[in-house]
This record gives sequence, C-alpha cells and structure tokens, in this order.
Amino acid sequence: MTQVKNGDKVRVHYHGKLNDGSTFDSSEGRAPLEFEVGIGQVIKGFDDALVDMKVGDKKTVVIPAEHAYGEVSEQNKIEYPLSDFPEDMKPEVGLELHMSDNEGNNFPVVIAEIKEDTVVLDANHPLAGKELTFDIELVEIV
Repeated sequence: MTQVKNGDKVRVHYHGKLNDGSTFDSSEGRAPLEFEVGIGQVIKGFDDALVDMKVGDKKTVVIPAEHAYGEVSEQNKIEYPLSDFPEDMKPEVGLELHMSDNEGNNFPVVIAEIKEDTVVLDANHPLAGKELTFDIELVEIV
C-alpha cells in the first residue's frame, strides 16, 4: 500500500484542539482538506505528520508552537494613536480589526490593550504561541 511522501496531493479529515481540549478547527461536516504535502500549504507539523501515512490511517499528533504558528512576537504588536480611530468607533480589548500595510496587503489585528492615548494592536496569528493537537485521518492520496 502506498505511503504519503512529500509532493503527494492528499485529502484528510482533521480535528484541531488546544491543550484545554477546546476545538479551534475541524473538517467535520465538510469535504476533506486537500493539499500538497511538503510545500508549505499547511503548518509544518501537520505536513510532517502525514509523511509515511497510508490511506485509512488515523493518528493524533501534538505540534509545538514553533512547528505550528510560531511563538508570539512582540514585533507584531504596534501602538496606534486613539485619535486616529473614527469618532463613532469605541475601541475595546479583543475587538478584531483589519489593517493594510504600505503594499496594500490586508491583515487582521486584535486590540490587546488600551492605554491613555494609544491602543496596542496585536498582529500575531491567534494560535501563535500555542501547542496544537490534531486528530488526522488520511482519506485519499490523489
């Protein structure tokens, strides 16, 4: 029976959980996730977990932050002047906003802290710094 190798296109079902057992993502009720193994379409730890699996195999893998969405980076936190917010907007901790960089790329940020004259915007991925657990089932090697 064929085993997954880098470069194979695969279809998988998965259930992603945090250390507290809460689900952050799942393919349940949807079509299997399809991607090419080893080219960076998914996080490294997920990619690596599929190598050598066979169709029908199931496994649980724990992926440390450095092989998932990385550690939280202070460089991804910026202070933004409160005076630059629209007058009709009330900034609140946890509020998700979208910003653009100088090249016009949009990205999400979350208000992490409100200070006297500024807010701290956090552009880290919401799962940065977290260990992730995935239950994976290899459905097909395409």
